Amino acid sequence: MLTAADYQPPRWLRNAHVQSLLGTSALRRRRGERVLRECGAVTTAHVIDGGDGVRLQGLYSIVPGVPTRGLALLLHGWEGSAESSYMRLTAAQLLRRGFEVFRLNFRDHGDTHHLNEGIFHSNRIDEVVYAACDVARRFPRRPLVIGGYSLGGNFALRLALRAPTAGLEITHVAAVCPVLDPARTMESMEQGLPLYMWYFERKWRGSLARKRELFPQVHAFDNSVLSLRMRPLTQWLVERHTEFGTLDRYFDGYSIAGSRLVGLQVPASVLMAADDPVIPVEGFHQLRLPAHAQVEIAPWGGHCGFIENARLEGFAERWVAERLAAALPVTETIPEPA
Repeated sequence: MLTAADYQPPRWLRNAHVQSLLGTSALRRRRGERVLRECGAVTTAHVIDGGDGVRLQGLYSIVPGVPTRGLALLLHGWEGSAESSYMRLTAAQLLRRGFEVFRLNFRDHGDTHHLNEGIFHSNRIDEVVYAACDVARRFPRRPLVIGGYSLGGNFALRLALRAPTAGLEITHVAAVCPVLDPARTMESMEQGLPLYMWYFERKWRGSLARKRELFPQVHAFDNSVLSLRMRPLTQWLVERHTEFGTLDRYFDGYSIAGSRLVGLQVPASVLMAADDPVIPVEGFHQLRLPAHAQVEIAPWGGHCGFIENARLEGFAERWVAERLAAALPVTETIPEPA
C-alpha cells in the first residue's frame, strides 16, 4: 500500500507553491476530464436531501458492467466543486477499483447557489451528515467510504465523528490536507504568500455576488461588503448568517484540532504535506487520535498538490483510492490508461 514515504517527486516539483498552483491549474482540470472519460464512467446529477428543506446536489458515477465493490462519497475543498480536478481524478481511481462514486457539492458550490436561500458557511455540518445518509439510502447494500480534500477533509472527519449517532455506517475515511484549526489557517494565509488569500477572496466574492443576484430580497448587501478582506468578510458572515456571534466561536465550531478526534469510531487515514502553504503542519503533530486513525506527513506536496511528474499525475488521488479500497474485499480493477 502507498505511504507518504512513497511520494518522491522530481526536484523541480519540490516547491510548495509550484505544487499548489499546478494542482488547481487548467492543465489538471483537462486531465481530470479526460481520465474520467477514459475509464468509461456514466455520470448523472442528483439533488440530495440535506434536511430541513435544504437541497444539495451531486454527481453519481458508475462504470457499467463492473461489479460494485462499494460506494465512495467525495467531498471537495472550499470554493472547489464536484468537478474540481482532484475530485474527478480521485473518482477515476476509485471507479477503476470497482467503486461507485458520489461527488457531493456543498451548498453554494458547483453552480448550486439557486438551491438554497441561506449562504454556505463551514459549520453547516448537519446538512452534510443528512445528505450522506440520503446518499446511503439511495444506493443501499454497498459499503460506504468517504474521501475529502482541505475543507472537505475537515467535513469528512466531522461526518465520521457524527456517523454513529446518525446511524450511518462508514467503513473508512481518507482526508488530504484537512483543515484542523481554522483560526491558525486564517493566520497562515494572512502571513503567507498573498496569492492564496487573493485566490480565495476572489472566489468567495464571486459566490456571494451570485447569491445576491439570485436572492436580492434576502441578500441586499452592497459592494462594500464584497470589497472586504478575508477576516472582516468572515466576521460579516458570522454576525449575519450564523449563531456564533464571534470569529473565535465560529472557528472553534468546526475545529478538529488537538483532541477533537479522539472519539472517532470510524477508521481514518490522513495525508498531509509538511510544506503546505495554507494549513500549518504543526497541528498534525499535536493531534490526538484513536488507534485506528493515523496521519502520514510527506515532506512535499503543497496544499492538496502532490503532483508526481510532468504529466501532472497525482499521488494524493492514488493514495486516497488505495486507502479506501484496502478497507474492502479485493476485486478486479480496470487497468489505468497509458
